[in-house]
Amino acid sequence: MTQLVLATHNAGKVVELRQILGEAGVEAELLGMDSFPDVADVVETGVTFAENALLKAHAVARATGLPAIADDSGLAVDVLGGSPGVFSARWSGRHGDDLANLNLLLAQLGDVPDGHRQAHFACAAALALPDGTEKVWHGRMPGTLLREPRGGNGFGYDPILLPDGVTRSAAELSAQEKNAISHRGQAFRLLAAELPAFLR
Repeated sequence: MTQLVLATHNAGKVVELRQILGEAGVEAELLGMDSFPDVADVVETGVTFAENALLKAHAVARATGLPAIADDSGLAVDVLGGSPGVFSARWSGRHGDDLANLNLLLAQLGDVPDGHRQAHFACAAALALPDGTEKVWHGRMPGTLLREPRGGNGFGYDPILLPDGVTRSAAELSAQEKNAISHRGQAFRLLAAELPAFLR
């Protein structure tokens, strides 16, 4: 069975992608970065989600000699010209401080009227083969930003995005409900549909 590496230490992402690959009928063994403790984390220096995803995928494919998948995602706010974008995880200046990032964004949007609070989560999912072959797939989950957080599921900006066509925040949805409409779920399903052609 073909082995694939997902460039993440997040066990939840590995489980999610395994499920998506299984549903798409892709027969492959998916490994996370915990299986390769000697491979260093990749610094995300790209200015787009696709650039960051490709940086990670190529680095991991080179280091492991296996096909590698990586993703990068974040929140793009219309009135902020698409920011925080690739800076979503460090919007407040500290990488990964979800609460500080969320509170800063809410403060910045405090006087923005309800009719102008459109935003979307974006995801780029990249595949890189050891021979340098690459492809990127994109997904997006549009919605409107709430004025205060709602829900305890998810992470990041999930508590303040109300996805279009849904009456609950992304953090009030179950994992299955969110995966069905999420930016990451969309990108990974597109990748899974084309993956067998790359692995042949």
